[in-house]
Amino acid sequence: MKFKLKAKTQESTPPIVHLATLCTILLTVIVLYNNFGGQPFPVASPRSSLARYSVISKPSRKGCDIFNGEWVQNPEAPYYTNETCWAIHNHQNCMKHGRPDTEYLRWRWKPRGCELPIFNPGEFLELMRGKSMAFVGDSLARNQVQSLICLLSREEYPEDVSPTKHLEFKRWRYTTYDFTLAIFWSPYLVKAREAEKSSPTLASQFNLYLDEFDEEWTRKMAEFSHVVISAGHWFTRPVIYYENHRRVGCNFENTGNVTRLSTFHAYGKAFRTAFRALNSMKDYKGITYLRTFSPSHFEGGPWNKGGHCQRTRPFKRNETSLEGNDIDLYKSQVEEFRKAKEEGKKRKLKYRLLDTTRPMLLRPDGHPSTYGHWPHEKLTLYNDCVHWCLPGPIDAWNDFLLEIMKRDV
Repeated sequence: MKFKLKAKTQESTPPIVHLATLCTILLTVIVLYNNFGGQPFPVASPRSSLARYSVISKPSRKGCDIFNGEWVQNPEAPYYTNETCWAIHNHQNCMKHGRPDTEYLRWRWKPRGCELPIFNPGEFLELMRGKSMAFVGDSLARNQVQSLICLLSREEYPEDVSPTKHLEFKRWRYTTYDFTLAIFWSPYLVKAREAEKSSPTLASQFNLYLDEFDEEWTRKMAEFSHVVISAGHWFTRPVIYYENHRRVGCNFENTGNVTRLSTFHAYGKAFRTAFRALNSMKDYKGITYLRTFSPSHFEGGPWNKGGHCQRTRPFKRNETSLEGNDIDLYKSQVEEFRKAKEEGKKRKLKYRLLDTTRPMLLRPDGHPSTYGHWPHEKLTLYNDCVHWCLPGPIDAWNDFLLEIMKRDV
């Protein structure tokens, strides 16, 4: 059978249309080049073929420890830039502030014995259709949320539906998928009060109530189907500890009669209280994820005495190890996680571990260092060897998150 096509009358195209088309093409080419010597980045655009998945792929091989491995080169990265994503915090915007090297962008995590797929925004949003996810913690939790928003931007941009103007408590909605994403600021996870006015040294003193819930986040968790908990570096600041409404110690030298207690002692108790809040919440039925401690990489001194992080490549597995206070913090939070997981089973609550500590220990090259602001800015800032450049190694946290989520399908 033959089909006849109706002839379409040709119309001349005005010259201005050709000019507009040419300008659009040129602008597109420019965006695909970064600010470092004109090297092209293979950035996927929104709704790219990579992102369009309606079927969830299978997770990695059962029994494979996806957190045990090494970093291998990935020439296809990064998957967004500071020009394609608006969610990057200024102090983690290393591209904007002129970081000259780009190799730190081109690595991916390779587990031993299996593969960790690169984050797929379509898969993630399909898994979260009609659901909600809350991140609870400090600025590193926010760092991960901003990474997640940037990775998801290839599929959809969210609408800000925050009930408050406070940046510490934000909500976004992905309307196509009816998915809500939220961040709750709680650097200690438990009730805390600042005892002294903040100073430029970022060393103001806090009163920490180790056995009391921080209701700024706990009273909201019943609304969420997935909750990611994390905390870390704030516990090294000067803190006075309280339990049962009594002062029980502190973590610094003092002239009074206050007992000095270890940081990891309080760290473990704070996680115990946070998990107890979730396990005791009648209406909470979500999946709880613990994202483990993220090591800093100061060299040449501590953070406030000239410490820096100027490496440009990852460590290999045999070149470093977790030690000192970091290993104590890591062990104490994982121990409390395991206890909470067993307790949660009584109510059929699920707990999942995002054991990112080992992978991130190997990435001294991924911090902003001096590239979190312009050199000429007169700011009271230290080299940032705690947070992570965006894009950068922290994007792997969301690779891990999606892979763990798929195991529950």
